[in-house]
Amino acid sequence: MADPNDERSYAKTLLDNGIRVITERIAGIRSVALGLWVGVGSSHEEATLRGISHLIEHMLFKGTPTRSARAIAETMDGVGGNLNAFTDKELTCYHGRVVDAHGDLAFEVLCDMFRHAKFDPDDLRNEQQVVLEEIRMYDDAPDEVSQDLFLRSVWAGSALGEPTIGYAETVAGITSDTIRGYMGERYTPGRIVVTAAGSVEHDNFVALVQRLLGSIDTGPDLADPPPPIFRPALTTKNKDCEQVYLLVGAQGTSASDDRRYPLSVLDAVLGGGMASRLFQEIREKRGLVYSVYSAHNAYRGGGILSVSASTSPKNFETVLSLIHAELEKMASSGVSRDELFRAKEHIKGSLLLSLESTSTRMIRLGRTELSVGRHIPTAEIISRIDAVAQDEVHDLARELFAPERLALTVLGPIDPQSVAGAFGTLAQSA
Repeated sequence: MADPNDERSYAKTLLDNGIRVITERIAGIRSVALGLWVGVGSSHEEATLRGISHLIEHMLFKGTPTRSARAIAETMDGVGGNLNAFTDKELTCYHGRVVDAHGDLAFEVLCDMFRHAKFDPDDLRNEQQVVLEEIRMYDDAPDEVSQDLFLRSVWAGSALGEPTIGYAETVAGITSDTIRGYMGERYTPGRIVVTAAGSVEHDNFVALVQRLLGSIDTGPDLADPPPPIFRPALTTKNKDCEQVYLLVGAQGTSASDDRRYPLSVLDAVLGGGMASRLFQEIREKRGLVYSVYSAHNAYRGGGILSVSASTSPKNFETVLSLIHAELEKMASSGVSRDELFRAKEHIKGSLLLSLESTSTRMIRLGRTELSVGRHIPTAEIISRIDAVAQDEVHDLARELFAPERLALTVLGPIDPQSVAGAFGTLAQSA
């Protein structure tokens, strides 16, 4: 693995039209991971166009005037590589991984898809049906439904809280012309980032990007949506399923907020692994859940810290009470020195292990550029984690876990009145 303190392998070039090209060369690697990013995701969509970013992601694989969908697949299979994509709330990424000898070919295919997708109406109708089936699949998954319900309630009124996949009625109403217009308006060079990690020569790669994407005209720099307002809402939904799914949430930090470092330590202590407080107290000691964890999701516009668990209806109030007790304990007493040390080592170890993957490095290059606006060296992250003090974690816990600032979402075979009563009792007892 490359020395995390050696950042000489990182390089960045800004093309004349505004596209950013970022590479990280890794010695001794024969593969290259490629990413074609757009700083546009579901949070940029108007209400009538919910799901268009995700639908565009699907449609780019349906063929171009010179390559059919089958030809794209056969080209990549023929060199032992792969292409894929994902859509997030603030970005979309088209990516691939191949042996270095085929890096140019893979990127040419990505750019052909990106610039010359046909958006054939028949293909669009078929792919809309695929996405509608995907929506139905999510609707049958209580954990997915509860997550969407949670975000829509705490970020009500903000597109950042809406589901990335969209809604059946909005996805079904999108046309080929709508897609072309949306991409022409949003997929502009100032929002495009190209990344490569592994066996790559920066100057050669820049020349390739210039040849394939340098002619894209600059466009208007459309602003991001305003930051969402966190609402400590109580939300319940009765659903016929075997377990009760609950999420307790608090306002987190944005991706560029320096408090994300003490928050990552807090998250690790609270529910970030098998040694975390929540896992040990609720699963290991009492056997009340199979899964309980915390997570911090940070975006350009804001962040959410949430605790997720699922349990049988008879144990729901007990699990909720135990989660609340751990939050109250952390708010009142903070974390111990041993917990602080273990959390730091956990975060640093996970980071360094992840860097053994070229795909992870490529994704890290794109995400940090689009969310923070600059490359964050590994050594800087490690230094910032090491510098986190007990008081910082305690102060943050005291602020975030104030009872009046906590949100709760519950889905399952429950009585909404009993949930409201349990939540109210806990808030009053804190």
